[in-house]
Amino acid sequence: MLKNIIIISLWLGSLGLQHIAAQENIHPTEKKRMISPEVHANNSVTFRVYAPHAQRLSVVGNWMDRNATAGAGKQAMQKEGSYWSYTTGALPSDLFLYQIDVDGAVFNDPLNVYQIRDVNNTFNYFLTGGEQAAWYKVYDVPHGTMSTRWYKSPTLDKTRRLTVYTPPNYEAGKGKYPVLYLLHGMGGDEEAWPSLGRVGQILDNMIASAKVKPMLVVMPNGHVSNTAAPGESSRGQYPIDFFTPDVGSGKMEESFSDIIDFIERNYRVKKQKAARAIAGLSMGGSHTLFISSYLPQTFDYIGLFSAAFKMNDNAENPVFRDFEKNLVRQRDDGYKLYWIGMGKKDFLYKTGEQYRELLDDKQMKYTYYESEGGHTWSNWRLYLTEFLPKLFRNN
Repeated sequence: MLKNIIIISLWLGSLGLQHIAAQENIHPTEKKRMISPEVHANNSVTFRVYAPHAQRLSVVGNWMDRNATAGAGKQAMQKEGSYWSYTTGALPSDLFLYQIDVDGAVFNDPLNVYQIRDVNNTFNYFLTGGEQAAWYKVYDVPHGTMSTRWYKSPTLDKTRRLTVYTPPNYEAGKGKYPVLYLLHGMGGDEEAWPSLGRVGQILDNMIASAKVKPMLVVMPNGHVSNTAAPGESSRGQYPIDFFTPDVGSGKMEESFSDIIDFIERNYRVKKQKAARAIAGLSMGGSHTLFISSYLPQTFDYIGLFSAAFKMNDNAENPVFRDFEKNLVRQRDDGYKLYWIGMGKKDFLYKTGEQYRELLDDKQMKYTYYESEGGHTWSNWRLYLTEFLPKLFRNN
């Protein structure tokens, strides 16, 4: 192991990346601290990397079109002395992920300590200025609490982990609150919405600005074959699977009442249908549409963000077998909001069209919101900021 560490260190040194762990990110030969990324007033962004011996550096960012012609998806950096740099054009108001390509090997930016895990990769991130990204930043406002809890699921015969956001002053008060159950996509877990989705920052800021009612947000792990996020369970540091064996099995939908029971036993929440909402992205959107129809007297607010539909051909599970009948029951029991968001370039766009045709056929009223872009966290954060202000207005 020590031999491998030495070899890796020598290789990084040959590229001129020796200062990865240097205090203050100042190379001994430099007179001033270099900043990367540097977000400018017009939302252009400059990246800098110290790599005097490298032959080719590029920035690889999620704002670039990786599905275009060869060479797209990354932008070449220019060498200036010992440093390489690249400045973007003006970017939209958002949170962005990126990495640095050094002679064909991809690294995180050694000058940027801010990182996020997405499925089985970690990326650097930064926020630009502007109205939308403002919801994702931390300000001097009252803050809620983000906590992880373990709950027993009798249906699954497991103890599982979920994340709960409680609003500012929850611990000091006695009042009861409505609840949003917020579900992640196939590559996610109970850490996805708090990190990539910026749920804590969005709720803090929207509550402080009186755009949303104070509420709890419950973010469970939608992969029932796992009990918790990678590295947080007795399985240890296992390889992260994108498509776990439980996907599309119906087990998440069947066991969801266990999550509601845990929250309503352990938190001061209102227990009426009018005080419960459920929403999810991609696979979590599939979970949402099936859970809300399977439990038609449970949720008054439903949100589908780039929702998948049926994830496999498991037609025998009652969650799927009786779905259209359950939809009719959901319609007849009534609800306050059925909200659907979809990007124009989303690979599930056609799936969304077909699902809305089914809702039309069943005379299910819904609100449709179409955005630019595709199957991205940029859209899902946007949808959350659009969906939240519509919840619990009369509660």
